[in-house]
Amino acid sequence: MDERIERARRPGYLSNKLHSFYKGKTEMALKAPVRDFNDFAIWYTPGVASPCRAIRSDPSMVWEMTNRSNTIAVVSDGSRVLGLGDIGPEAAIPVMEGKSLLFKYLGGVDAFPLCLGVHDEESIIDTVKALEPCLGGINLEDISTPKCFPILDRLRNEMGIPVWHDDQQGTATVEVAGFLNALKLVGKSVDEVQISMIGAGAANIRIASILTQIGVRPKHIIMCDSRGVLNMEREDFEKMRSDSPEKYRICQEYNGMERECTIVDCTKGSDVLLCASTPKPGTVSKDMVRKMSDDPIVFAAANPEPEIWPWDAKEAGAHIMATGRSDFPNQINNSLGFPGIFRGALDVRARTISDGMCIAAAMELAKVAEDKGLHKDYIIPSMDEWEVFPREAAAVGIKAIEEGIARIRPSREEILENAYAIIKRSREQTRYLMENGIIEKSPPDTRL
Repeated sequence: MDERIERARRPGYLSNKLHSFYKGKTEMALKAPVRDFNDFAIWYTPGVASPCRAIRSDPSMVWEMTNRSNTIAVVSDGSRVLGLGDIGPEAAIPVMEGKSLLFKYLGGVDAFPLCLGVHDEESIIDTVKALEPCLGGINLEDISTPKCFPILDRLRNEMGIPVWHDDQQGTATVEVAGFLNALKLVGKSVDEVQISMIGAGAANIRIASILTQIGVRPKHIIMCDSRGVLNMEREDFEKMRSDSPEKYRICQEYNGMERECTIVDCTKGSDVLLCASTPKPGTVSKDMVRKMSDDPIVFAAANPEPEIWPWDAKEAGAHIMATGRSDFPNQINNSLGFPGIFRGALDVRARTISDGMCIAAAMELAKVAEDKGLHKDYIIPSMDEWEVFPREAAAVGIKAIEEGIARIRPSREEILENAYAIIKRSREQTRYLMENGIIEKSPPDTRL
């Protein structure tokens, strides 16, 4: 047992060592050539005045003459980082840099971390809106509840570029994909399964919303926060109306069995347990898994450590087990979603990322795994199956066109071909920099 836990905690040790060695993970690189110093007259003054005038005359030319169409910001105020809580904007930078690295390598998207020194809703909204002229999209990250909900809603409504909150939409997209394939393996239908959800933050609230849009009955969902099952009999029910409107709605619409039980009893008879809560093994006990129905499905998605170790869940009877980590089978991680989804949204110049686009991505992600052959340790592709991301991009782009929120209308084949080319270029560029020592070789004994 100690060896398994030590192995599970080794990534954190190596991460400290390598972050100090590389002084971060991303930097800016040129995409235009500098053939000689005369090129400065083209890329900068006096030549650059010409494209400036062209964009001034026709603002839509900004998408053709600058990198705006492939640039996004990863925005956080550091108020709810991973499972670490409110650690502040400086401490959030490694996460946002990591997100930017994944955007580039997996999706070919140029992303940069932007950790804000403001924390109230209006200041965050005003800051992000002021950035719009330079960006093709915004990825909101690690912003605490309940403010993350109105921030996302307002920015989606008030900006003309895609804005999404990865803790909500990204987590929901990938979790729904794994959920659909897990049900196929146990032979249960979407409209009949009973679902228990532990954690009532941004992730689970959005997951539940997407689940109901694909056919799960709201009354079949039981959601818990730290005080127990959300229901209308709770003492704090009326207080939620102002303090947490999303929880207030859930109390009214979900939990058709009208349970008032504690967290430890909420799994009784459930087919599926979806956790997005405290990153501490033991948050979910073996006994909670044993109380579930036949062939239970358990997703313990907290990071950096899951709510229950996979070996404990399986010993308690879990038929299918998934976590948010790459060192266990069935990684339910946002990284399978956001690179391809933004790739597709950017390539059709979408004005937003709708729930329909997220569902299209989830369906395609599930299909990639199904095409390769599902089994209990493979319900969702892994990040090294890089064809996932162009396929997601194409599914998302076509859905945006169908929903009328795309500025341009390429064919599915064109979106797919473009996504393959951009992502391949990004991966080959990284490989070239490593092979030629431009990215310095890592110290010995720093691989998992």
